Parts: sequence; C-alpha cells; structure tokens
Amino acid sequence: MSHRSRGSRVRQHLHCDSCYSRRCRARVEPSASCALLPCRLLCGAVFHLCKEEEHLLLCPNVRVPCLNAQYGCPVQLPRSSRAAHLQVCPASVVCCSMEWNRWPSNIACSQPHTELLENLLRERERFGCLDLAMGLQDQDALFHSIKMKKLFPELIQTAEEEAKEEQKLEEEMRKEKEKKKQALMEKEAAERAAAKEAKDKIWEAVNMINVNFPDEKQDEDEEEYEENQPMLSQAEREAIARASEVDAGLLENYNAWERMFSMEMGGCRESEGTAAPGRGQARGKGRGKSLGSLKEEEKEATCDGAAASTSSACSSSLTGKPKKKSFVYGKLEPMKIITVRTFKIPTSFTARQGRIRNPGFYKRENKAVDTSDLGVAPGDMPVWEEVQASLLCSLERERRGHLIAESTSSDSLLMDEGTQTYSFLSAPFRRDTSLADLTAGKPLELHLQLQVESVTSRHNKASSAFTFLCGHTFQRTEYGKHFKNIHSDIQMCVNGWFEQRCPLAYMGCTYSQRRFRPSTYEATVNFNEELGCFGLHPSTPFSQPAGGGHAEGGEDRLSSLPYEVLCHMASFLDSQSLSQLALVSRLMRQVCSSLLQDRGMVTLRWERTSSSHGRAKWRVTHRVWQFSSLFSPVDAWSFRDVPSISEHLKVCPYNEVESKTEKIRLPLVREEIKPKKSCKGPTLVTLFQEKRIMM
Repeated sequence: MSHRSRGSRVRQHLHCDSCYSRRCRARVEPSASCALLPCRLLCGAVFHLCKEEEHLLLCPNVRVPCLNAQYGCPVQLPRSSRAAHLQVCPASVVCCSMEWNRWPSNIACSQPHTELLENLLRERERFGCLDLAMGLQDQDALFHSIKMKKLFPELIQTAEEEAKEEQKLEEEMRKEKEKKKQALMEKEAAERAAAKEAKDKIWEAVNMINVNFPDEKQDEDEEEYEENQPMLSQAEREAIARASEVDAGLLENYNAWERMFSMEMGGCRESEGTAAPGRGQARGKGRGKSLGSLKEEEKEATCDGAAASTSSACSSSLTGKPKKKSFVYGKLEPMKIITVRTFKIPTSFTARQGRIRNPGFYKRENKAVDTSDLGVAPGDMPVWEEVQASLLCSLERERRGHLIAESTSSDSLLMDEGTQTYSFLSAPFRRDTSLADLTAGKPLELHLQLQVESVTSRHNKASSAFTFLCGHTFQRTEYGKHFKNIHSDIQMCVNGWFEQRCPLAYMGCTYSQRRFRPSTYEATVNFNEELGCFGLHPSTPFSQPAGGGHAEGGEDRLSSLPYEVLCHMASFLDSQSLSQLALVSRLMRQVCSSLLQDRGMVTLRWERTSSSHGRAKWRVTHRVWQFSSLFSPVDAWSFRDVPSISEHLKVCPYNEVESKTEKIRLPLVREEIKPKKSCKGPTLVTLFQEKRIMM
C-alpha cells in the first residue's frame, strides 16, 4: 500500500492542525495528536503523520510531469528540477519573428537590373548565390499568399462556369476512356482472330491423324456437320493426341486455346440467356409508353376545352400527384399601400467638403462612360501581365479589381459606379487560384529585389514593400544562436559584405565571392531550398575508401557499425545534420529518433472538426517530433583566403577600359587685385567676388 493512500486514511487531529514544530513533544493521543514522521523521499521535512498527504503536494523530491505535459513533453522529473528543465524542454518551442522587407524589381525609383537577374537565373545552378536563393524563396511564399479572388473578384468563375468546366473535363476524360476501351476491344478482337487461326491450324493437325472417326460427308454444310459430329470430351481428345504421337509443344498450345475457347463460349451462352428476356421487357415497356402517351394526349385534348379550375384537376388526375388547393377570394379588392417617409433632409444641411471638389457649388449630372469613349478597339486594348498587376494592386493596397459598376460613395450626395478593371489572358480564374498557380508553367523569373532591408515591427513600414517573416521554430536554448548566425551575421550582411559582387553587376556581371568562413574550421555557407534556411557545408576533402565505401553485404560501412556507436556519433551532430541523416535509411532514422527527447522538439498538430450541434472546434490529432534547422553555432568569422575583387576587374568581360588621348583644357582661376576703397577687412563675400574663373 502506498504512503499516499495510508496517510489519507488517518483523520486530522486538533493539535496537529496548528503544530509546525520539528521538535514537538506532544503526547500521542488518538483524538489530539499523532507521531512525528520524516519525509520518505529524504527531502528533510518533519511533520505529523496526518499531514503526509499534504506534504506530497509540496515535496521537492516527488516526481511529477513537466509543466508542458499538455503540449507534448513526456518527461517526468522531480518537482525541484522543473524550472531548470524548461530551458531544454522539447515542448518549449520558440517561433522566430524576424521580419524583413523587399521591394519589387521594377519600381520606378530604382534601376531594374534586368540583365543581372536574367544572367543569375540562367547560371544559378552553377554559382548558387545566397541572395538569389533567398529572393526566390521569398517570392514563392509571396505568390502562394496572393489570392486572385481578393484582388480581382469580377474575374473569378461563377459556380455555373466551374460546373461547366468540370463537365467539360469529365467529357474529355470520358472520351479518352472510350478511345482506350475501343483500342482494347480492337486488340482483343485481333487476339481472338489470331487464336482462331491458331486453333484452325491445330484442328488441321489433329484431323491429319489416322484415327477412326465416324463417317462424314465432305459436301455437307458446316452446321449440319457440327450437329452430326459426336462431341468428344477433353480427356478423349488428349488421349487421341498422345496415342498419335503429336508434338508436345503443339499439344500444349492446343490445350491452352481450347480452355480459352470454352470459357468464351460459356460467357456467350450466359449473355444470350440474360439478353433474351430483357429484349421482351424493353419492347413491352416501349409499347406501354406509346399507349400511355396517346391516352395522355387524348385526355389533355379534353382538358383544354374545360374551364381553368377543371384543367388543374384533370392534370393532377393524369399525373397522379395530389391536387393543389385553390383559394378563391370573394369580394376582396386590392388595398392601396401608402408609403410614409418620416425623415426629411433639414434645410440647414450642407455637404462636407470633398478633397477634390465641393459638390455643393457645382451642378451635378449623371453620365455613363466606359472604355468605348477612349476611341480604342476592343482588340487593341492592353492586356495585363498577371504578376505585375497582382503586385501593383497588393502594394498600393487598393482594390482596383472591383466588381464592374460597384457603387462607391465619396460623400453623402455623390455616387461613383465606374471602377478600374483589368484584362488577362488566363482569365477567368478559379475560386482557389493563387498567383503561384498562374506562374507554375512559365519560365522562372525574379520579381523582387536582391537587397534585403530589416525593419522592426514597431517601425512604420512603407506601403510599397512586401514584408516577410522567418517563422522557423527552435528550442528555447537554440533561438539566440539562430538569430545571431542567420539574421545578424549572414542575412543582413549578405549584400556586399558577406557575399561581395562585382562592381559592374548592374551591367550583368554575375561574379561574386564569399568573404567569410568559420574561424575554427573550413566551411562554406549555402542555402537549403527544401528547408528554406542556411547551412554549413564542410570544405574538407573527403577520401573515398577502397571498394566504394560499401561493405560486402551491399550496405555502407557506417551502417555496419554497432548501434551504440552510431548513437554516440550522432550525438555530436547539429540539429540540421540530424534531420538530414534521418532521411538516409531506416537504421539512421532509428538512431536519430533516440535523440529526439534531448535534441528535438515536439509540437501539436491541430485539426478542425464539427460537433454534433454544428459548431466548429479544434482538437489535437497527434504530436509531431522533429529537429530544428539550426546548424553548428559559429562564435566568430574570419576572412577567407580569396583574391581581391580588383583582380576580377582585370578580366571582367564587362570592364571596358576607355583610354583618353586627346587633351582636355582645365579651368584656370585667376585672382584680380583691386584697390581697397575702405579700411574694412576682407570678408568671405568679397573674397569670392574678387575671383574669376577663366577658361
């Protein structure tokens, strides 16, 4: 029996309720007090026996679940260690909230540098530039977030159009299935013809055997021959073939074709038996329908000559539906409805001043205008490009893609009904179409600038820039290292400092060099597009062992090591390397799974469900264990041993040196001395007035 259950059975005493002394000398009495008892978990506390259950609620040595147990942490630890465990708790997850801004690549206040972007996209697999990889990652996230329904609602397909499109797709799929079915039937017919031809050859070979068959007449028809010919069983035919020493391969082919033919004949008989009664029923139904239609026409003809009330009764009797009740009003007359307006505009009302015009002082008139007033043919109207128009509408935060003739009130008296519309080649769009869906089949382009600007959340951002969020999750102890290495060292210094480009990059030169490396070992920084984060790639040369690095059983030499050794080796890897190592094989996945509670993190996966009352609620479906994207932290960076950028300028194809051989006249400054007319000293104004520039 546990000490908790034993202490709960002891009732409270009057003396013990107010006694807190560790050296209590009270006599043990059943109704007054009980004996002193030290803590069984050796925490050092001394208390009366009846307070043992209360002490377990505060004892620091009692093993309790983690404070984040409801968020997925499975650890149970002493109560005194819970605060320290929160620093390394796998459920204590921090989401990075770092934000940065990017401007479009073709805004009016900057140089587009289209040559550089085109060359970078053409050679991105060879160079692997960090700024280009980051820009493409941000552009992909931006295009997935832009929904065409919010920007251009008038260009979205209606439910009827979507239904027609789905029917069209289903019709195309049905036609394809029919074509495949027809091709399959033709193939089966060709196979049957080939089988029949092979069967005829086999029968000819069998008939050539000298066997005593019943007498046959060669001049009879084929149908009479089949009726008069006695049917032989399969065993008899095989016995005859073996007795006449027929080739074994020929006999095997004959048996196979005979089985196929017997199955087809059985299916034909079955289909003929089921189709015969069906034809009779179909004919009977057809006759019944024709007679019924004649009777209905006669009855309708009789109903047409009757009154309106009797016609409704006649039609209901024909169709078999219940007769609708007709309500007949007596001498009722329509009432005149009078609308009373209880609100009148006061005479002292004046319209508020507009930003552009004051409607109170100008004459107002209704005028309908559209694109035909521009004098341009509909075929010559400009067609917008989806990406540029979507980015423009998103940046300006204006819903230029209004519904046509949507009412917009500028003040209490004026109503504008004309709005800006767009024309796209890919319109109309589906309801769930995003900008990424429209650019999926097009060549890859970068519509954002390579430069990144960091702006805090408290800063008033410009409305012409897109804001991006990091959003990666880390353990509480990993967040500081991530922010320092990724955002402070690499991302904010990647333009011109961490990654240095040629000064003639604006002309299209794609040369760049990475100037820094970790100070303790040799490694290069790369960008993982699948994870969307930076990583370190060791540049130490790797020597391939003899035999290709594989053991005799076909597995690599690393997998042949003991499981304990693999776990010890994996404990030295960073979180990003562990997440990639888990994808190598099942064995490595098990090795990495053993380190999840110490090095990984756990999050809850929520799913939206509907209750019995129709209300939406969220519930936890399962827990997700994963490693973060943090690489080995770098405390200090050092310069790499790479040549200066000036060495590249000597061989840069865009560096065209222009030598000047003609003489150029320089300006000459001649000082004119004028007599002093006063005793006052020279001033700055008089000093400049006395100088003349001579050319």
